[in-house]
Amino acid sequence: MSTTVDPAALARLYADHVRALSARYAEVLGKHGLDALVLHAGSPQKKSAFDDQSWPLVSVPHTKHWLPLAVVDSAVVIEPGKQPRVLMNVARDFWEGPPDEEGDHYWAALERVEVQGAEGVRACLPHAAIGAGRAAFVGEDRARAASWGFVDDKVAPAAVLKDLDALRTIKSAYEIACMREANRRAALGHAATLRAFVEAPASELPSELELHLLYLAATAQDDPETPYKNIVAQDAHAATLHHVQYRKRRMSAGSLLVDAGASYCGIESDITRTVVRTGARGSGAAADLFGALVAGLDRMQQELCARVKPGLPYEHLHNQSHELLAALLRELGVAKASAAALVDSGATRKLLPHGLGHSLGIQTHDVGCRNVAPEARNPFLRNTSTITLGQCFTIEPGCYFIPALLDELRALPIAAELDWKAIEALTPFGGVRIEDNLVVREGGHENLTRPFLS
Repeated sequence: MSTTVDPAALARLYADHVRALSARYAEVLGKHGLDALVLHAGSPQKKSAFDDQSWPLVSVPHTKHWLPLAVVDSAVVIEPGKQPRVLMNVARDFWEGPPDEEGDHYWAALERVEVQGAEGVRACLPHAAIGAGRAAFVGEDRARAASWGFVDDKVAPAAVLKDLDALRTIKSAYEIACMREANRRAALGHAATLRAFVEAPASELPSELELHLLYLAATAQDDPETPYKNIVAQDAHAATLHHVQYRKRRMSAGSLLVDAGASYCGIESDITRTVVRTGARGSGAAADLFGALVAGLDRMQQELCARVKPGLPYEHLHNQSHELLAALLRELGVAKASAAALVDSGATRKLLPHGLGHSLGIQTHDVGCRNVAPEARNPFLRNTSTITLGQCFTIEPGCYFIPALLDELRALPIAAELDWKAIEALTPFGGVRIEDNLVVREGGHENLTRPFLS
């Protein structure tokens, strides 16, 4: 797929990324008395113990921090004071070929060493450091680590991994540039998918599977390449937060929720939009109320984005999302109780059970921003950090009508102050989620999504 990223500018940003990452890795190695780290790209993972098929390789994230090295039994070797080396396994058989690369900007900053197979990689490793116990293996294949000479306590040591995870909380200018491009690509998929749903005649309304395939085509990515399995949910399916069992039949539907991303050079995006269509179920008072809920959630999401600033605990922002949701429910006439009562009673958490957002980068739910436990009322919150310059995360408030949670809501004393006829009218539409990707800047944030998708 074509890109708007300038190759020369990307190469400069990447060189800066490698220099800074090399310095930070050197500090981690020094802290743990290590002379080298070997970051393994990964080994094939069988789909079933009863079959010989393997999943497409998903590179170990610590390796992706340097480059998206999705080549089996390849590795990145980090030794302080030396140029990072990529031991590229070029051994091929006639069953599979290598994946396409996004670009060649890596090879001015990294040393590329082509080797034949796992034994070829082993021959190029820093054996003196490994033999002295002053090198560690980062990866999930312990058998491969053992075959390369690593003793067990030097395979994915927890203390080292914790410090490497912490390095991923602040994104480099290179990572942000890649995330911006990943947002642009994802926006193409969202625009095409939402347009197809809203504009199609009722008799030709695409199924969830067809919309999923349209998204893949618009973003020029295969299903295994997506950051996560696309969530494409019509009507009540939107009440299943991670709905991926796509309906294949074409049916009348009034709402669509699409939660899907894209990647660029191993850096990911994660965007959600919800729409309501006219015609069929999308007409009448219920659809008008659901449309008002979608519009209200969109305003609420933008207000929460506007509140992002360095120094604010992310959990405070999450708690504010419940205050804003309560005010919206009152505005729409769904609730009569005060906003404070709706929050304090737990009512809003039956309608918005998930966290406000999560760290984003090499992984969709990136690491390093949940180092302390959230409040008991926020069990699913994935970000408990203090908002800091350079962090990238999502802001994704929602409102859902999940049958099991509605039953719990009915059992609360505050249920008498809710308009259950309105809730029952909204329930067939499933729910709403609006999600953007942000990077924290001085005094506020940059929204990486809205320039490409309203």
